[in-house]
Amino acid sequence: MKFQSPQSLKTIAELINAKFVGDENFQVFGTNEIHRVKAGEIVFVNHPKYYDKALFSEATIILIDKEVDCPEGKALLISEDPFRDFNKINEHYQGIQTFETTGQNAVIGKNCKIHPSVIIGNDVKIGDNCMIFPNVVIGDRTEIGNNCVIQSGTVLGGDAFYYNKNAEGFRKMLSVGNVIIENNVEIGNLCTIDRGVTDSTIIGAGSILDNQIQIGHDTVIGKKVLIASQTGIAGCCIIEDEVTIWGQVGIASGVTIESGTVLLAQVGVNRSLSKGTYFGPIAEEFRSYLKKEVKLKNL
Repeated sequence: MKFQSPQSLKTIAELINAKFVGDENFQVFGTNEIHRVKAGEIVFVNHPKYYDKALFSEATIILIDKEVDCPEGKALLISEDPFRDFNKINEHYQGIQTFETTGQNAVIGKNCKIHPSVIIGNDVKIGDNCMIFPNVVIGDRTEIGNNCVIQSGTVLGGDAFYYNKNAEGFRKMLSVGNVIIENNVEIGNLCTIDRGVTDSTIIGAGSILDNQIQIGHDTVIGKKVLIASQTGIAGCCIIEDEVTIWGQVGIASGVTIESGTVLLAQVGVNRSLSKGTYFGPIAEEFRSYLKKEVKLKNL
């Protein structure tokens, strides 16, 4: 999530009542999660297991729960609760979607057909020649390209499924990212595409989604990807170009699927996959799976 204008390290520290390490005028351009963070952005870490990953990531400012040696050229924000304070920063500089208002600053292109029941959030951009069917919900800051079709009941830009467990229960990570739908995309009925926590969930140009598909926060779907119904893709995945995913496939978070891969029906993906055709409850190369089944049958 980018700030509308750069902030100083001291300003951020005062907002969350945190100690800082570094020049008080050190510029801060936004926040992001570890897998998408860039120079000038804040990343948070609250477990020693991940300290080094955060400290030596692309992040320039690390929101951390312990004072540690600060890498050269970076800054620290010392907080007793980085999760809480990361939420506080995001809410302060972006605001949280409520759907109480419709269409403030929305930009809609030429020749679009949008049913009156569609809910359009704030700062939404819709390209030319789009068709959006009844009861679609389009969340704040969503961007839809040209020649897109969104079928009935689909929600673009719902909250991320991202929680932190503590003694009191579960705390929700506030979602201040967005959804980007590129040109020539078709999305079926009753699909749900969560917005990014601090960045964008992206559906690449020319991709086709069937009905009842769930796509988690910050996932990037490539170009000309075909996804059949009841598929669930967790957050932070990368599905490269021209992947085919058949019905009821489940994909765990943080997985990368190489371009041209085919996932047959009901495959469970628990790891990144190189190009191939896969089948089975724990994805196996299809021919190997068939050979194994033949051997078992002949026992």
